[in-house]
Amino acid sequence: MTKPALVVMAAGMGARYGGLKQIEPITERGEIIIDFSLYDALMAGFEDVVFIIKKEIEEDIRALVDKGAGQHLNITYVFQEIADLPPGYTVPEGRTKPWGTCHAVLAAKDAIEGNFCVINADDYYGTQAFRLMYEELLTASDHETYDYSMVGYRLANTLTDHGHVSRGVCTIGPEGTLLGVDERLKIMHRPKPKSDEPKGDGSCGTLDEERRGGILPPAARSIQYEDENGAWHEVSPDAVVSMNFWGFTPSIFREMEAGFPAFLDKALSENPQKGEYLLPRKIDDLLKNGKASVKVLPTDEQWFGITYREDREYVENSVRAMKDSGLYPEILW
Repeated sequence: MTKPALVVMAAGMGARYGGLKQIEPITERGEIIIDFSLYDALMAGFEDVVFIIKKEIEEDIRALVDKGAGQHLNITYVFQEIADLPPGYTVPEGRTKPWGTCHAVLAAKDAIEGNFCVINADDYYGTQAFRLMYEELLTASDHETYDYSMVGYRLANTLTDHGHVSRGVCTIGPEGTLLGVDERLKIMHRPKPKSDEPKGDGSCGTLDEERRGGILPPAARSIQYEDENGAWHEVSPDAVVSMNFWGFTPSIFREMEAGFPAFLDKALSENPQKGEYLLPRKIDDLLKNGKASVKVLPTDEQWFGITYREDREYVENSVRAMKDSGLYPEILW
């Protein structure tokens, strides 16, 4: 059996961060977030890694990865090209944004032979997450339904203090399988509603009004998401969310290819400049149609990433603490 592979999505620019956050050093030795994911993957048993990048950042990515992790892992680079579309489709005039995570993963199709998992380059997932996923992929096999998996994180462990994030809030069945993913595009810490205010009316104030010059203290805040009408709703800190750490059999490529034209037809008519073909929505569609089963692999790992520039100090301090505790060696590679 072909050993599971790791696919790293690294083609996106960090718009909110203001640059290529995938390659920002977070240690005094110049290590970047993906170095720690690659180290965790190697320790879990992964040997083959496919990087999905833009052609224009290949030199920068190679300079950071090849001299370190590349000495221990078999690394292949593939390119997400905006013009890589099904026959009969063209890029609309003025569009520069890639077509989303499904389009990115499709770029790796020819580099993958067996089961594989997908992660973001700019997220820290934790050592346990890679061990859980590797063990799951060793035995994953399609039968009546596709045999997929997902690492599930506690929502409270995945937020930043410096703004909003997008999270796929999951509904889990009694047997630990995913029933659906509700993509929340704006979720964050906000002031708790006052006891006499109805929840969800959007009237609980703003962070700037309640912070008094600093980060809102835990006792005064709750986790909330904004709906399409601008109203805010509380959500449990223990809700399980997807951080785009998915495990797949090769059947996912066939499904993503088959659904791409329908996505493009809709996107080109409704949102030609920014429409995205997203993994969570594709998985949700397969679940609703009874074509896939997704096993949720729960973890209490603390996620972190550099969504905003203000996050960088926290990330640097977290990595320093993990090295000091012995979780990682002082010199990774």
